[in-house]
Amino acid sequence: MYKLRAREDRGKTVTDWLKSAHSFSFAQYFDPFNMGFSDLRVINDDLIAPSGGFDTHPHANMEIITIVLDGALEHKDSTGESELLIPGQIQVMSAGTGIMHSEFNPSPVDNTHLLQIWILPNKKNFPPSYQTKTFKKEQLLNNTKLIVSGNGKDGSAKIHQDAEIYQSILETDKTVYFEIPENRKLWLQVATGAIEVNSNILEAGDGMSIVNETGEIEINGVDNESIFVIFNLRNLTI
Repeated sequence: MYKLRAREDRGKTVTDWLKSAHSFSFAQYFDPFNMGFSDLRVINDDLIAPSGGFDTHPHANMEIITIVLDGALEHKDSTGESELLIPGQIQVMSAGTGIMHSEFNPSPVDNTHLLQIWILPNKKNFPPSYQTKTFKKEQLLNNTKLIVSGNGKDGSAKIHQDAEIYQSILETDKTVYFEIPENRKLWLQVATGAIEVNSNILEAGDGMSIVNETGEIEINGVDNESIFVIFNLRNLTI
């Protein structure tokens, strides 16, 4: 079954420096029918205004993945890590027993656009850790590239969960195929642009769950360059 999670149906947080859309319940947005999907707990589509950002705050027992789509993000955390993230870089923060961090847009003029993703870990209270992986555009272009996994295979960032994240930059009229794994759940999220998925047009912000299907997904580029991610997750009931 293919089920659309339309961009306009997402929850919203709007402040003087942040515009955020929530695919699942988050913070003050609560939707009992969208609490997560398998081990995937959060997909936040964040637009951070110039010089805006998240002050230092805590996390624990969560795998937090950040994908910068446009602009830059300045990261600092209590493990001593400090880094400027740009498009093409994937940050994984395994919060474990607890970590404090802040995230800011260092530009005085440009917005920062990112996806922040939370995945529930398969164990609790491990020592917190931080890692960054860089993927060149040609690795993602017209391809579904593994960027995050539970075992770090193929140069992907490693998390504490049986889950995989693939990213693609798809050009107009180009096609990629994704094989549906047996006894798994998939979630597809369009970050920018527009794509066609099995004859359905999905635009930036649209998500789609794929459950109890076999074969492969055909994905066609509609916009000039469209960015999307695919989550390969355990077949849990949520």
